[in-house]
Amino acid sequence: MVEVVVSRLGLDSTTHTYVVILQEKGGARLLPIWIGQPEAESIVMQMNNAKRERPFTHDLCKSLILGLGGTLRRVQITKVQQRTYFAELHLAGPHGAVQIDARPSDSIAIALRLHAPIFVQESLLGTMEVDDDETPGSYATPPATPPSATPNEELNAEQLKAYLENLRPEDFGRFNL
Repeated sequence: MVEVVVSRLGLDSTTHTYVVILQEKGGARLLPIWIGQPEAESIVMQMNNAKRERPFTHDLCKSLILGLGGTLRRVQITKVQQRTYFAELHLAGPHGAVQIDARPSDSIAIALRLHAPIFVQESLLGTMEVDDDETPGSYATPPATPPSATPNEELNAEQLKAYLENLRPEDFGRFNL
């Protein structure tokens, strides 16, 4: 297993699907994983430390883990079968260790919230072209907060809704195969 970090989010311009790019920690190898819009938004919100008035699903998972006395030791992205990636949450708690099957996108969102390391099966990592320029449509992290909020200010439901509704696919960037 190789430790990775969330390098960026992108948008695959051919499928209009969000892509989270995991990069080998201290290395150049990458793993793109196509994910849904809600998971992409959850990851972006956490990466930008945007506070919400009410918890989202991944925030709830964090609260459940901590509330039950557990810790997230690590996330492992273990394999791909028929273009579907598999991941595991490795938890430790009062009754011992447990591994839970989970989608990589959910696992990444939870790992970011709990500051847990993310690992990938080495055979899944590869090299690819990533558009690093700053032109519109290139990879970019969407704005952290709507103009009416600062990064550590809690967003009410209307502010959050307005922020998410105003995100454009271009805000997430472009992914080139």
